[in-house]
Amino acid sequence: MNNRQDAIYDASSLGVSKMLILGLQHMFAMFGATILVPILVNNYFHGEGMSVQTTLLCAGAGTLIFHLCTRFKVPAFLGSSFAFLGGFAAVAELETGRFAGMSYGEKLPYACGGIVVAGLLYFVLAGLIKVVGVQKVMRFLPPVVTGPIIIGIGLGLAPSAIANCSMNWPLALVALVTVIIFNIWGKGIFKIIPVLLGVVVAYAIAINMQQWGLTNADGSMIIDTQAIAEAPIVGFPQIAMAKFDLTVILTMAPIAIAAMMEHIGDISAISATTGRNFIEDPGLNRTLLGDGLATALAGFFGGPANTTYGENTGVLELSKVYDPKVIRLAAIYAVVLGFVPKVAQVFGSMPTAIVGGISFILYGMISAVGVRNIVENQVDFKKSRNLIIMAIILVIALGTNGISFSIGETTITLTSLALASIVGILLNAVLPGNDYQFGKNQLGDEYQGIHL
Repeated sequence: MNNRQDAIYDASSLGVSKMLILGLQHMFAMFGATILVPILVNNYFHGEGMSVQTTLLCAGAGTLIFHLCTRFKVPAFLGSSFAFLGGFAAVAELETGRFAGMSYGEKLPYACGGIVVAGLLYFVLAGLIKVVGVQKVMRFLPPVVTGPIIIGIGLGLAPSAIANCSMNWPLALVALVTVIIFNIWGKGIFKIIPVLLGVVVAYAIAINMQQWGLTNADGSMIIDTQAIAEAPIVGFPQIAMAKFDLTVILTMAPIAIAAMMEHIGDISAISATTGRNFIEDPGLNRTLLGDGLATALAGFFGGPANTTYGENTGVLELSKVYDPKVIRLAAIYAVVLGFVPKVAQVFGSMPTAIVGGISFILYGMISAVGVRNIVENQVDFKKSRNLIIMAIILVIALGTNGISFSIGETTITLTSLALASIVGILLNAVLPGNDYQFGKNQLGDEYQGIHL
């Protein structure tokens, strides 16, 4: 198996204190996007939705469950999935049948029940892969398909990074430049925690900017300290046990199709980043099982669906520390924060512009991994079929908003990335001239995540 130059696969060699810091870096990377999901769901349910503490608990516990299912081999963090937001919005406005006259808070457990069933659907695909073998499945996912999908993951997130940066470009640039400086010129521990240093330095600057009377571009305060002051030091997460209704299940569960396609792209990206064979060992069936189980359990206790996080893949690429133990430390931090609202609010007060500055480079790193996946596998773009496949995947992933269609009274939405993945897989299967063979290019196979 290929070992990347300067990569660290066993963080124990760095010492406990450095590992703790590296775990903190991964927690910062996932934090902003993970807590944004319950905030948006809360808006849909008019203040009667999910809590941030429950979400953090589910993210941390879900990540630990994922690592258990994948034999502690895959350095992936599971944060809140955005794919199901449309489903939450639809359930919040249901006014037919038993939902007529029901409060928003009473509807939420049913939405979470739909999440449980969606998570269980992962088991179906995982079982199929277990039966037919991952190699047969991955023949439909050669580098000409997975490479553009990975590129689409990164570039598809780029607009959100720019939007966040636009809240306060000077502050965003401080975070971005700090990351670059420490990643290129940093020595020792400082070189492998550029994201954490970017957050710390930018946050210190933000405090001073606020003291000087400066504001964000829209006139809002750079740091909102009111939520910190009002939050209790210790508090239990709000648990909302899932309830089940066929109408809601048919609304939420089909979204799992899109989420599973994104999962495959994310695992390919992590495999390409680390040079390890995660698709075959521990196996795509195990990663799907872990993701599905984490999602089902989160929904059962009133949390959002979980998914592998591109932000943390970007941190892996920057830090070159690929040890899953570091990710598990971040998961433990998330669980602890679920019971300490005041500290969670301190982290949550991180200015949007800082999140944007950090995301600016992390999302680009994900796309760069996709480019490297294509290069290392020597994809022949002299062949029209390869150009066509890549072109169509990128245009659908970056130029559309996905599609929605109805089956009976149920509306199903495929995200742009899920749609691009499905079309890319179909084109690769139909168009003649497939020139990819497993085992022909060992280095390329390893970057793809397959090793024979």
